[in-house]
Amino acid sequence: MGDSKYDRAITVFSPDGHLFQVEYAQEAVKKGSTAVGVRGNDIVVLAVEKRAVPKLQEERTVRKICSLDDHVFMAFAGLTADARILINRARIECQSHKLTVEDPVTIEYITRHTASTKQMYTQSNGRRPFGISCLITGFDDDGTPHLYQTDPSGTYHEWKANATGRSAKTVREYLEQHFTEELVASETSTIKLALKALLEVVQSGAKSMEVAVMRRNEELKMLQHDELEKYVAEIEKEKEEEAEKSKRKLLK
Repeated sequence: MGDSKYDRAITVFSPDGHLFQVEYAQEAVKKGSTAVGVRGNDIVVLAVEKRAVPKLQEERTVRKICSLDDHVFMAFAGLTADARILINRARIECQSHKLTVEDPVTIEYITRHTASTKQMYTQSNGRRPFGISCLITGFDDDGTPHLYQTDPSGTYHEWKANATGRSAKTVREYLEQHFTEELVASETSTIKLALKALLEVVQSGAKSMEVAVMRRNEELKMLQHDELEKYVAEIEKEKEEEAEKSKRKLLK
């Protein structure tokens, strides 16, 4: 029989400790669009891969980045329909918290709420896990920036920079090699780091990207296509200059 009899029920562990339905949900995440998050000193950036939209489809209806409250926003990889349910629940929780406590949610609080919702769907019959991974970021009331990731199992962790979705490992390795505290002290460098990481797996440049930034005490801002083109052109120029320097060193 092998493991096949254990992959039909969410609540049954296999003999070697696997919950197969949760692992299958994580595979669904790996097939989703790449999403990158970078936390700077005074800015947080989310960048996602934008898939080609059919000619007659309204582009505004295809969004991988959305706001949960005035100070917190989210990107996701995986099943868009599942994301819509979690986004609505998170927005309701943000408003409910504000009405009850008279303070906005902290980024960790709304992350924990989202992760708890996901975990609940791994522990009861008649349901399936949410097939999405979320990058949740923003600023707490004291102005501290945060970046969290949740996965289909309901776990969550805080990161300085991270990626999820298709080829997330490649992007994460790039971030691990190039992230420094000095680099993210600058807003421009933080945005460029997110774009460079995404360009590791996105070949079509600015037209295949969706990028959102939030600065301290400011609202969420989606970067327009011409702004993205400008950043990508600068990155390409820097790459060419680096290649030229390497060439000269080799010739010496």
